[in-house]
Amino acid sequence: MTGSTVPRQWAASAALIVALSLLILSPVAGQVYRSPADVAFSPDGRWLAVSDATAEKLVLVESGNLEVARDIQLQGKGAGVVWANDGSRLYVAESENATIAEIDPETGGILRRFAVRLRPYGLALAEQTGLLIVTNTDYNTVSLIDLASAECVAEVEALHAPFGIALVPDGKTAFIGNNLPYGRGDDPRQAASITMLDLDSRATSNIPLPPGSGNVRELVCSPCGKYIYAVHTLGRTNLPTTQLERGWVNTNALSILNVAEAKHECTVLLDHPMEGAADPWGVVCEPDGNAIWVSLSGRHQLARIDLPGLHNLISSDPEASRNLVNDLSGLYRAGLIERVSLPGLAPRGIDFGQGRLAVALYFSGTVAMVDTTSKKVTTTVAVGNNPPADFIRKGEIAFFNADHCFQNWLSCVTCHPNGGRADGFNWDLLNDGIGNPKNTRSMVWSYLTPPVMSLAVRADMETAAKAGFIHIQFVVPEEETVEATRAYLRYLKPMPSPFLTPDGRLTEAAERGKALFMSKETGCAICHTPPLYTDLELYDVGTKGEYDRKSAFDTPTLVELYQTGPYLHDGSAVTLEEVLEERNPEDLHGRTSHLTPEQRKDLAEFLKSL
Repeated sequence: MTGSTVPRQWAASAALIVALSLLILSPVAGQVYRSPADVAFSPDGRWLAVSDATAEKLVLVESGNLEVARDIQLQGKGAGVVWANDGSRLYVAESENATIAEIDPETGGILRRFAVRLRPYGLALAEQTGLLIVTNTDYNTVSLIDLASAECVAEVEALHAPFGIALVPDGKTAFIGNNLPYGRGDDPRQAASITMLDLDSRATSNIPLPPGSGNVRELVCSPCGKYIYAVHTLGRTNLPTTQLERGWVNTNALSILNVAEAKHECTVLLDHPMEGAADPWGVVCEPDGNAIWVSLSGRHQLARIDLPGLHNLISSDPEASRNLVNDLSGLYRAGLIERVSLPGLAPRGIDFGQGRLAVALYFSGTVAMVDTTSKKVTTTVAVGNNPPADFIRKGEIAFFNADHCFQNWLSCVTCHPNGGRADGFNWDLLNDGIGNPKNTRSMVWSYLTPPVMSLAVRADMETAAKAGFIHIQFVVPEEETVEATRAYLRYLKPMPSPFLTPDGRLTEAAERGKALFMSKETGCAICHTPPLYTDLELYDVGTKGEYDRKSAFDTPTLVELYQTGPYLHDGSAVTLEEVLEERNPEDLHGRTSHLTPEQRKDLAEFLKSL
């Protein structure tokens, strides 16, 4: 890198800091939390399957007596769960193992495992075509597994972090929710999309959600097959973060897609004018189509929406329905939404069976059973022994908890999804003045790479963590909450890249890219110095935009670069290839103009492997 520098002095070497951090932050030996992530009733209602992320288990609960009957060890974090139509087997994603396990519920035995990409999450079963559909969240693809041959017969590109899947009843079309937006962060229309996949032709098309939509988690098809319902956040990214009232910074939404016309039809807000519905996660329809239920993960609540009433509201005045995306009182004014408080923390997966709802309470290690008629919790089921939360776990809970926020509009994870990563949006924060938005940065290794923020306006992670509560959530937090959150952020560690080979090595292309990265020919490693892949300095690399007041920006770590797009301080580069080519014409950001397209691709492959 040849741009001008703003020098700073840092006492400790990066390598020593990393080594010490691994010693200090090792979790307590044998401490295994129970964290229900997804739930699914068997077709006959006999079983409730519960995936457990941290214990790496699949738990089978007998629906009648609500007792745990099977506690099945997995080979990776338990994620999405789906049953075969006849109930003879079920499938669970083993996230960190890059596999899907097929399980016999009668014996609890693993029948087969299917290889997919690292960190799969969502599952759907299209039995008409004999396909198991899997979202490879970090690899941005969808795997189609032929159940007869146990082979992956196709891998289809999605957009960014595909997560949940909704299958149309005829089994011919799947709708994939992309958890994160794909596009330029400085585009005011930046939003996540729903990918529609034709299972016969394998063709895809993308349906964008309203600007600011992100964190698309679960989605579901209506019983009639006409609509897809997706839950997500809806950031007001074009406004400065000067207040939180009335959804000024963030709102939480339910979007409706028309299946036949393959288009977005309407978005409604789940929030109340004075109370946010932070971080919607799971969604399910009652079989008769009378209601839709949404788990509000940041609020530890459920929301019930009158479905016929919702569609009547939309159809009665199509023009007015287009404004519901900005109407915080729309559902409440029409008497269409109710909330139910839950006896546990962070509800995620949700399913309907035998007139009741099962809701996975991630941080409580339990599943809540809710009577849909009385709208009351009838009991909770512990999936196993859940030890008391240590300081790091308390910090993780605080990070996901919107109860700390003024009027409960958002949590830390709203803008830093996947436990501290980046949401892909530009935000106009107040820490460096109004009118110069910056792209969200990942918090992984933020404690090792001071200062933080693109303009280095916070000296370190510890300062920024407390400032986030005060200036983003508009609350003066208890010191214990701040310290626990800091402990959680120190504990965050990079996840292995899905772009490595199955045995964790660089691909041949990435090896060639590594040689280029480390060479004097490019100079990349001068500023992005291993092992942190940053030298902790500020540089002017020619990326100053029209809204920027300064030209020198903090050198970010390149660790986990595969999931932090779009790139540069303003998110103006969608791909790494753009960073290396279009956004670096004068070779200020490393010497790359002389590289061939193949060499730039190799270099990008190495960067994605970090």
